[in-house]
Amino acid sequence: MILHKKATLFIGLLIGFFAKAQTQDFTHYVNPFIGTSNFGATNPGAIAPRGMASVSPFNVAGKQNVLEKDSRWLSNPYVNENTFLTGFSHVNMSGVGCPDLGVILSMPTTGELVTNHLDYGTTYKNEVANPGYYSVELDKYQVKTELTASTRVGVSRYSFPAGKANVLLNLGLGLTNEHGATLKFNSPTEVEGSRMVGSFCYNNAESAYPIYFVARISEAPANYGIWDKPAKYDGVEGQWMGYNGKTRLKEQFMSEVVGDSIGAYFNYNFDKPTQVVMKIGISYVSIANACENLDKEVGDASFEEVYKHTKQAWNKKLSVVDVEGGSDDDDKTIFYTGLYHTQIAPSILNDSNGEYPAMKTRAIKHTDGTRYTVFSLWDTYRNYHQLMSLLYPQEQLDMVNSMLDIYDQNEWLPKWELNATETFTMVGDPAAVVLADTYLRGITDFDVDKAYKAMLKSADTREGNPLRPGLGEYIDKGYVSVDSHIKGPVSTTQEYNIADFAIAQLAEALGKKEGAKRFKKRALSYKKMYNKDSRFLQPRMSDGSWYKPFDPLAGANFTENPGFIEGNAWQYLFMQPHDIKGMIKLMGGNQKFEEKLDALFAEDQFDMANEPDISYPFLYNYLPGKASKTREKVDELIAQYFTNQPDGLPGNDDTGTMSAWLVYAMMGFYPMTPGEATYTLTEPQFDTVTIYLNADFYSNTTLTIKNESQADGAQIKGFKVGGKLLKGSQVSHKNWVEAGEVIFE
Repeated sequence: MILHKKATLFIGLLIGFFAKAQTQDFTHYVNPFIGTSNFGATNPGAIAPRGMASVSPFNVAGKQNVLEKDSRWLSNPYVNENTFLTGFSHVNMSGVGCPDLGVILSMPTTGELVTNHLDYGTTYKNEVANPGYYSVELDKYQVKTELTASTRVGVSRYSFPAGKANVLLNLGLGLTNEHGATLKFNSPTEVEGSRMVGSFCYNNAESAYPIYFVARISEAPANYGIWDKPAKYDGVEGQWMGYNGKTRLKEQFMSEVVGDSIGAYFNYNFDKPTQVVMKIGISYVSIANACENLDKEVGDASFEEVYKHTKQAWNKKLSVVDVEGGSDDDDKTIFYTGLYHTQIAPSILNDSNGEYPAMKTRAIKHTDGTRYTVFSLWDTYRNYHQLMSLLYPQEQLDMVNSMLDIYDQNEWLPKWELNATETFTMVGDPAAVVLADTYLRGITDFDVDKAYKAMLKSADTREGNPLRPGLGEYIDKGYVSVDSHIKGPVSTTQEYNIADFAIAQLAEALGKKEGAKRFKKRALSYKKMYNKDSRFLQPRMSDGSWYKPFDPLAGANFTENPGFIEGNAWQYLFMQPHDIKGMIKLMGGNQKFEEKLDALFAEDQFDMANEPDISYPFLYNYLPGKASKTREKVDELIAQYFTNQPDGLPGNDDTGTMSAWLVYAMMGFYPMTPGEATYTLTEPQFDTVTIYLNADFYSNTTLTIKNESQADGAQIKGFKVGGKLLKGSQVSHKNWVEAGEVIFE
């Protein structure tokens, strides 16, 4: 096999990465269509692990929903129910709830050149998706399209019939609200440019930024050019008017073209069926870096060679856990698809040369490691980063260092960072929890003094604090009031409590006794919002009175509630994972707590798609003799919400958070308390789960979990951890990873 010399580095890096021979193809168990319906917001396109580039079918700008550009369906480029495809986008996110990216669309067509996506779009059939690969047949053109990707390069292969053919590159279409693009032909087979994106969740619109690209095509065209006019919508007639746009002869556009809805085309007239390959390198720094990424990672490598190496990369990632048994043929597919989804975001921001844009200024910075991005921390602090610490500790360490880089450049820890911009989405101070939790799990090779300093800044700065608005009132009164006009004051107070608990845990580990004492006390202030009459956490006014009227059901399904964010009083009632014993006592003891928890489920107030309450099924483990309820409830939820179907996620995957819940639940343990290195245990869904631990971080290289409770009517004895019977259902992370073997009897 002969590869382009510029692809040598890419291939060389992979040699060491795949030194350990794989005896099992774990990618066979992944179904990328899971989560493409029911607002799961995943897509079935081709992506490498943590890829900057991803190539996804784009079917959310079709005729049936063209006027719904800002609808919830459009937070992702692909929805399983849609049927009208208008191209293949090269920069996408997975499992997010707001629209952004979904840009740099390629599209193969046949016949005469048409540049209006509503006219050249088509229905399609015979979709196939595997990790790193996607293919589809386009009905209108009888063209088979295949997609694959390396980390920073998207690769498409179009199988054209004989006759007239076109490859289009549309810079006007996308999910982002921003406009503006540049385009320049360097040769008949290479075009470069940029596309503006930004304003995720419609926040911080002034921070729009460019994505740079270089696209190369394998076959020299008979003609090539640009279009620079958008399609026009006739609001009077209520229909789109087909408009091909203005085209220019190739001699006239060798200089750069700038516009809002521009695109490039390549024309062919094939005398026989022909395959055309397009490779698009991506960068957030410069066109030169996009070109370098393309050269280093792919070069002249064939479509098959790129896919082979990406498939190997996926197999390596998925092989960290080996499961056997299970009650259903789909169990492995559901499990490994969940693990697959956890390896998409956070994604890689830096180019192959280590350069990436800095926060605020977007000045070029350099890393010798990996600068990650897409930190959806309100979601991921609860379980996702704990899973990364266990299964992929080097990645988690790089993510922590990425957060500290963000602090250096932005003067604050991230809240919801995307491509070197802060989107300020959701509430709380989640980065503090992630930093503390990581350190307490034994991943300590980062500047913990800087981390602690950054955490204190967000925890103690009363004025002008972007992470903790209303902090002064919270410190003085123990809660954020309704009349402070801070969004979701009860939820916000709870989030501050959890962050303060994590800071206290880290302070204690660092020997900072005064800090530990101070933040432990602050972490318990949720009790001031518990109304013993209503038996709920309830919003309070600044004068201390209860907010009225109070409706514990208000706020579900994204309806407005004066006290809560994306949920109601039921769904936030038990969100004190750091003080479970205190919460049980506050609610009147074990029996009354259990009754209230039972009512949550019985009255259909539990929301499996809602982060604040996803840990609640495991709360039964903290009630004497009630662990069986955790097992029953977890089994029920997996069966109901996680299936081998496009709607097989309970809702938005939230950059892998829901998938992380599933992976943990199926393995039989869960990190109940963010900021505390412990797990609560339940019955695994498989007969055997073998976790291969990273020897650079853990003394044991394997942890084997065995389920020996399959006999009908067998009495549950408990867990043997490292040969010793465990009292209760809780175990420390340290004892867990050093156990070697765990048996559920």
